[in-house]
Amino acid sequence: MTKKERYRFFTDYFLEHAPDAETELIYNSPFQLLVAVILSAQCTDKRVNLTTPGIFEKYPDADTMSKATFEELFPLIKSISYPNNKTRHLIGMANMLIGKFHGEVPMTVDELVKLPGVGRKTANVITSVIDNQPNMAVDTHVYRVSARLGLTTNARSPLETEKQLIKNLPAPYVHIAHHWLILHGRYICTARKPRCGDCGLISICKFVNKKIKS
Repeated sequence: MTKKERYRFFTDYFLEHAPDAETELIYNSPFQLLVAVILSAQCTDKRVNLTTPGIFEKYPDADTMSKATFEELFPLIKSISYPNNKTRHLIGMANMLIGKFHGEVPMTVDELVKLPGVGRKTANVITSVIDNQPNMAVDTHVYRVSARLGLTTNARSPLETEKQLIKNLPAPYVHIAHHWLILHGRYICTARKPRCGDCGLISICKFVNKKIKS
């Protein structure tokens, strides 16, 4: 099977079985998604979704959060991993949005990564989810699943994975393919005990074929 055929199989499968895949983070605005994604670093979406309602009730936008003190915001975040850093990042992010971006979340990766707490992965999430830009955020699920399915070859870093996926995926599907890979990794192609019996991608899976041969 050629790489082109492999990507076509992958795309066709999910267009049929998950055409409306989307993030599991709950939000009502680009700002709220940005907050949720910053909080989600090394933390589950489930935990983030339990935490953000209280944050958004008190700080629904950049203006209100920019006025928060560490002592006011921290109690709302303390159940999240790395709460000290994330509290500072959120306040700093909100202040920069007010000071440099008129309170609005910018929609370019280059601008987003200037914000406290925002790296390339977070910037790719925001631009792809909010604006459907062909950007690929690579987390542990995307990294693992894309390698197992043979969509990437010898990718030694998230950036290498990102570049290979963007090169080979049709541009209109890059933003949704991010969700396909994450959700498949979260619920089917798990790290320790993948549910291969429930997977519709066995025919292109190098991970399974390698186990069979061994």
